[in-house]
Formats: sequence, C-alpha cells, structure tokens
Amino acid sequence: MNDGQKILSSLASKVREDYGRDQRIMSFAEFLDLFAEHPRRHARNAVQYLRDCYLHYGTEQKPAVWGDVTHYRMFDAPFDGGKDRLVGQERAQQRVFRLLDNFVRQGEVNKLVLLHGPNGSAKSTFVNMLMRAMESYSCTEEGALFRFNWVFPNKRLASGSSIGFEGFSARAVEETDLDSFAYLDEDQIDAKIPADMKDHPLMLLPTEQRRTLLKEFIPDAILPGYEQEDGERLRTRYSEAQDDDETEPPFVLSKYIYDGDLSHTSRQIFDALMTAYKGDIEKVFKHIQVERFFISRRYRVGAVVVEPQMRVDANLRQLTVDRSLSALPSSLQNQTMFEPFGDLVDANRGIVEYDDLLKRQPELNKYLLATSEKGTVSLENRILHLDQVLTATANEDYLDAFKQTPDYSSFKGRIELVRLPYLLDYNIEELVYDEQISSVDFIKHLAPHTTFVAALWATLTRLKRPDPDNYPNTVREIISGLTPLEKADLYSRGKVPEGIGAENARELKKVIPDMMSEGEGSSNYEGRYGASPREMKMILLNASQNDDFPCLSPLAVFKELRQLVKDPSVFPFLQMKSDGDYHRHDDFIDVVTDRYLDLIDSEIRSAMGLVEEKQYEDLFARYIEHVSQWLKGEKVYNRITGRSEEPDVELMNNVEEMLDIEEDIEDFRHSLISTIAAYSIDHPGEQIDYRKTFPNFFDALQRKFFEERQQQIRRIQESLLRYFEDEKKKMDADEIESVETTLDNLKNRYGYCDQCAREAVAFLLSNRYNE
Repeated sequence: MNDGQKILSSLASKVREDYGRDQRIMSFAEFLDLFAEHPRRHARNAVQYLRDCYLHYGTEQKPAVWGDVTHYRMFDAPFDGGKDRLVGQERAQQRVFRLLDNFVRQGEVNKLVLLHGPNGSAKSTFVNMLMRAMESYSCTEEGALFRFNWVFPNKRLASGSSIGFEGFSARAVEETDLDSFAYLDEDQIDAKIPADMKDHPLMLLPTEQRRTLLKEFIPDAILPGYEQEDGERLRTRYSEAQDDDETEPPFVLSKYIYDGDLSHTSRQIFDALMTAYKGDIEKVFKHIQVERFFISRRYRVGAVVVEPQMRVDANLRQLTVDRSLSALPSSLQNQTMFEPFGDLVDANRGIVEYDDLLKRQPELNKYLLATSEKGTVSLENRILHLDQVLTATANEDYLDAFKQTPDYSSFKGRIELVRLPYLLDYNIEELVYDEQISSVDFIKHLAPHTTFVAALWATLTRLKRPDPDNYPNTVREIISGLTPLEKADLYSRGKVPEGIGAENARELKKVIPDMMSEGEGSSNYEGRYGASPREMKMILLNASQNDDFPCLSPLAVFKELRQLVKDPSVFPFLQMKSDGDYHRHDDFIDVVTDRYLDLIDSEIRSAMGLVEEKQYEDLFARYIEHVSQWLKGEKVYNRITGRSEEPDVELMNNVEEMLDIEEDIEDFRHSLISTIAAYSIDHPGEQIDYRKTFPNFFDALQRKFFEERQQQIRRIQESLLRYFEDEKKKMDADEIESVETTLDNLKNRYGYCDQCAREAVAFLLSNRYNE
C-alpha cells in the first residue's frame, strides 16, 4: 500500500468512527431511547438551547474597579483557541443572558433582541460569537440536535399502495419485515423528504400523547402558560438553584415542544400515511429517519445572518423529487406540496441575525411585528411556525431616527434593546488592538506601548465631562475638576487623582458605577462618540508602513494621530465641540505622549538596575506593618533579631515624606489601615496587592527615588545613545557594562529591540532630560 492510500485509509477509518459515535442516523424508536435517557436535553427549544450553550462554557468573575463582573467564557472562543474572541462588553453579555433566561421562563421567544451602539462597537462580533459557540456546542454530546426525514422504500423492498402529491409520489408499505426504513441504502429508497423546518422529532407524536410523555419523563416541569402558583414555584426553584450548585433549576416546557405541531408539509405526509395505514401509527413511524444536524453559519443551518436587502425573508416553492412512482390515489392527486425556503427557514431551530436591521426598507420589517411576538410568518397559503432566537444589530444614528417614526410605537414593545458602547477601559481597549495586530503579518517589530498609546488616545476621545451636581457634596468638587486622563485612570485602574486624601479617594471610588452610567437613559451616553476600533486599526496599519520609523512604535502612532486630527471633516467625533478639557482630541495626543514618557522613563530607570521593583514593595509593606502596630500601640516583631521592638518612627516619617503627605499624619495612617481592612472584608482570604491598591503611593516612591539620582540616570541614558551611535570605543569598561546591562533588561523585561530602545531613549532625553 502506498503512502497516499495509507493516508486515505486512516482518514476513512477515523471518519467512520466519528460518524458512528455521533449517532447521526437512527430510527424514531432509537431517538425515543435517547429522549428517555436525557429528557431535558432532548426537549429544548431554540432559546433553551442557546441559554444552555452560554452555561456549557462556564463563567468567571473578573475584577473591575467598581466590583467583580461576570464574564461568560463562550465569548473567549475556547473552541477555536481564542481566535476572533469578543473582548470586554461583560454588561451586554449579562444583559443578553438575562433576556434568554426570561424567554426560557416564559416558554417562548416573544421579542427581538436588538444590539445597538456606534460603528465598530462589536455588535456583529457579539452575535457571531453566539453562532460560533452554538456551532461548537452542537458537536458535543450535550448539544446534540436532531431533525427527521420521511423515507419511502422502493418496490423491490416492499409492496403497498401509492400515496402521492403533485410533482412526486411515494409508497405506503403494507408488508415488510423491517422495523424501520431509517437505515436503508440509497438504492433501496424511492424518495427521502426532509422535514422542511427541521422539525423536532417529538413533533411526530400526537399532541396529547406527547404531553403525557413529557410529564412522565420530566415530572417536575413547569408547563407553558403556568398559573401564578407555578410562577412562584418557578422563582423559588431558580433561587434555590442559584444558592446550591447541586440543585437543578426547574425545566420549563416551551410552547413549541408542548403545544407545537409538524410543519405543513410534514403534516400532509403524516396524515396521508395515517390514512393509508388506517391509523396504524407504528407503520407511519417506520418511515421516519431521525438525523443529527449541526449548527453551521457557512451552510446556513440554524445560524443565518440576514443582510440589508429588498426582499422578504421567507417564501414557498413546489416540492419535487427526482423519481416518480406509480399513479396516485384519486383522493390525493389534486394536492400540491410546497416547501418553504429563505433565511428564516434556514435559521429555524437556531438563531438569526438581522444585520443593520434599520437600514432595510421599513415595509420589509413589518412582518417582524407578528414574528417577534408570536413566532410565526404568514406566507401565501400557509403560516410558518418558527423556533428560533431573533437578534438584530443597528447603528445608534439609525435607531435614533427610527424612534422618531410612527412605526416605533408598534415595534418598541416587541424589541429588547441591548446597548454595546465603545469601551471606556483603556486596558481592555489595548487588548482589542493587540488581537487586531496579532492577526496581521508585520515585517516590523512591535515596540512596547504601541497599542497602549493608541488605546489611551481612543478612550480619551470617548469620555464626557461628568456633571458634578449628580454626586454627593463630599466628592462634587473633585469630580468637577477631573481631567479626561484622571477620569480614564479612574475607570481603568481605579487610580484617584493625587492629593485628594484617603477618605475622599474611597468616596470617589464608590461613585465610579454612577459615573459610568451617567446619561445611560439618553442617546447621548458616554461611549457613544469617539474613535472607533476600526479607525484605530487603520491608524496602526498606516503607522506600520511609515519608513521614518524602524519599528511599529508609539512615535509612529503619534505621527498618524496628528495627521488624523488635521482634517476634522473625515470623522464625526473630530467635529464635536470641546467641553472644558474634554473632546480636545489634538490636545489628547500631547497628554498620551506625556504618559508614554512616564512609562519609558520608569522602564529605562528600572532597567539601569539602580533599584529593583520589589524593593518598593518591600519598603511599603514594612511601612504598613509599622503603622499598623503603631496605631494599636503594639510592638513589631524583628525577623532578623527575633525580638519585638517599638515601631520605627523614623522609617514611617521617611516614607511619608517621600509620599508627600499633606493631611494630618495620624488621620492619614488611620485611613490607610481602614482601606486595607475594607479590602480584606471585600476579598476574604486574598493577599492584598499594595501596588494595585495604592498606585499613587508607588508612583510617588519611584519619583522621589529617581529625583535624587537624576544626574546618574542622565549619564547612563547619554551613554546608551553613544553606544547606539557606535561610539563604544570611546567608552570605558564600566560605562559599557552599565549600558549593556540596561539594554539587556530593556529587551528581556519589556520587549524592546535595539532600534526601538534607541528611539525611546532619544525621545526621553530630548523631552525630559534636555536641560
């Protein structure tokens, strides 16, 4: 056997194994066995399926400056190695999950979920992640989905009377030894007709018998249209399930599963067979081939994106097959069979997204009034009953315009709005750009802080001046004086402005959630306007093409940003009227440049090895220990001598002098320990990170230390430039060793190369050490 044949044989063996394991084909009786084994799993409608898909990938609590937020891991794309994941938008994740859960409790999807926000705020990415997660989930045992086909054997296999419809006919089998026709080979079949709406196999059971079966196998299920006492039981069970991981939440039988029926075509076939078999339903079920299907965006199976277009989203066409059998019974000759087709048909049993819904002609959307509320679509000679989650996306400007039209009053009760604003946390925004950059092949090296400066500038363009009148008197003056950078630091790092005191700092942090939700009830909310990630990606790509810079570096980004703001007509956010320090996009470039200088100044000084980062942490931890014992009136245990000693007053005074404390020292010390105590209460069992909790103090310690060594730092930086300029021969051995140590640290710790390190040192010297 040659190599190619071996490869094919191995591949074929693996495919056969997977095919058998997935149970892709089975009889109706075998499907009922599966149902009996996992009744909840195989009695779900589309929204229960999507809700369970959310839960399948799990959650995690992510820290934020205003408290922990729930992040759903499905948006990390764990099924695809994290590729094209959704970064941020935890509020929208939670909002959509709550809506899905509400639909599940109601037993039906009766509203369209409309994601709205500015251009580039990840609306389509959000829905795409739902579809991708469903694709992956449908490949798991827990997420298995089934539909059915009608199978009619040929004359060689069985004999019987003919049933038929205009365009084709099939055979009702009166004599056969087979229990099911599900496993017949293609040459044994005259016709195989798929259930056109991917009907759930349970729909084959008559309504009363189906209800009895569901009650038997899910005895504690909540029925659709439940009475008030059932609603109270439902709320109690949900509450118990949230408090106890082992308590299974109640299962609400959807109206689709409990009250639904076969599609029009399947009903015609079912009734014709029942007539031919004189009511022997077991013979009807022999014609059923249950087939597993998988959600697929590419092949439009249970996941469909509807683009803005000039046509309705469903229609009918006559159903035909390739082979025609013998003459039809006279009672059926005049019946014509049609199959529905279109976006809504393809999306059934899954999810549909109306991309840029409000760009469509308004007349084309009016059918959604009934579809979103009742789950039906009226066609020429039939009504389609749908089982799918309806979603849509819309640009904020189009939504504003739609709200002014007479149609909005009809639609607003049938739409659930979910806002996706631009991100306001520059740390998360930086992750977005990091992932955008990682998907592009760059010849140039990516210098440290390149995506950070882009993210910071973009975030600053999105911030609004807060209204101090909305806040308590204790922080009103502080809030009125917040600069855009201070507000960005507050949102992203929880860093408060310097010099406001510990008590005011705590009060300011308490109102961060209120600040972020300011204007939330209006269309002029924070995060609606500003630079889009799409525009910033363009900035980064253009910067990478600039031959003036050896690396894709912050300096290249600054140059592109200055070019961008020269022509405000290009982007609407550049045309916004300034409000104090806010919306001054050209000034923001200087603000970000100054922050960049802070970063490289700190990194270069640290790389010089004059002091290690851990030394600041050790010093501050010692200071906290002595302050704590001093306030208690107790002694400090000396780990070196093994004796208990009085708190070191000189140590405390020296640190406080470096921190430049202006308030009463004793009040400051009390406030400091109170902050640590509050952290311990909010985070039981966690070790406090002093650097994250008190970032301003660490900045002050670093600044003070390096101010005292400024001349030494300048000499080393100048030596670095001389080294880069090939003046190594003019330098003594100590200088060379100092420079090479610094350069190695810059490369290994922070990711610089020789070229971007040289660029950063030169930029720092010319802007900070040029006196």
